[in-house]
Amino acid sequence: MPPVVSVIIPTFNRLPLVGEAVESVLAQSYSDFELIVVDDGSTDDTQKGLAKFDSRLRLLTRARGGVAAARNLGVSQALGRYVAFLDSDDLWRPKKLEIQTAFMEQHPEVQICQTEEIWLRNGVRVNPKAKHQKPSGDIFFRSLELCLVSPSAVMMTKALLERSGGFDETFPVCEDYDLWLRVAVEHSVPLISEPLVIKRGGHADQLSRSTWAMDRYRVLTLQKLLRAGLSDERRAAALEVLRSKVFVLAQGARKRGKEQQANEYVSMRAEFDQESVDVGNGNSRVRVSEGLSPEDAGALA
Repeated sequence: MPPVVSVIIPTFNRLPLVGEAVESVLAQSYSDFELIVVDDGSTDDTQKGLAKFDSRLRLLTRARGGVAAARNLGVSQALGRYVAFLDSDDLWRPKKLEIQTAFMEQHPEVQICQTEEIWLRNGVRVNPKAKHQKPSGDIFFRSLELCLVSPSAVMMTKALLERSGGFDETFPVCEDYDLWLRVAVEHSVPLISEPLVIKRGGHADQLSRSTWAMDRYRVLTLQKLLRAGLSDERRAAALEVLRSKVFVLAQGARKRGKEQQANEYVSMRAEFDQESVDVGNGNSRVRVSEGLSPEDAGALA
């Protein structure tokens, strides 16, 4: 019989953290799961370090392609009805899968949920700012400004993930923001209030610290959503956030003497001010100007 849950951990040069993440999965009170670790081209001793877990995990290896591509590879090999992600620098508390799987089974109308989490920075517990407080239910409007869904806290049906198109592999960062917004257009995302994830931050290789001006990628998500079509209320909210973000990005580009780039951000806003319905070719002016084509952007993650 296939497992109920497929757990997917993408990793790149994260020893010994990834080993600790694996141990937190294997220590779960719930046992009907498979564990897939995707090594995204690590150059350290990741494979050797994970060998001690033998048949308790499935190790997939691939050339460096970014966290979105690594997660998608894991999903393509997953056998479970539900998929749960764990970032290789995070940990699960022992009842995470038990509580979350029970919630999904008790609410068959729900296709995705997340849990609360504990934040550690350099080993010290910190409290999230008010803007990071997770919403529950219709999260679309709150999630436009920044990502309020943690991959390590999510459980979702594999079917929903596949219908949504998975993670956008052209995004070196903000690939989670992009997916959760696409999902939230039509689906509620309930929050389990018990903190079942330990998020460990402060280390130098965090993706959220690796790329300047992450709003560049958030506006690409908003552009995709607006081009795809949104209902009036959601469209108005997404357009308001897009306008705000591209204004700031254009100002920043001008300060750095990049007038052409600034004009491209202004043009992005003008496209939707005119209510254009042209879906374009998926290769936006902003991405082209940054030298990030759909073929090579994922490799920068």
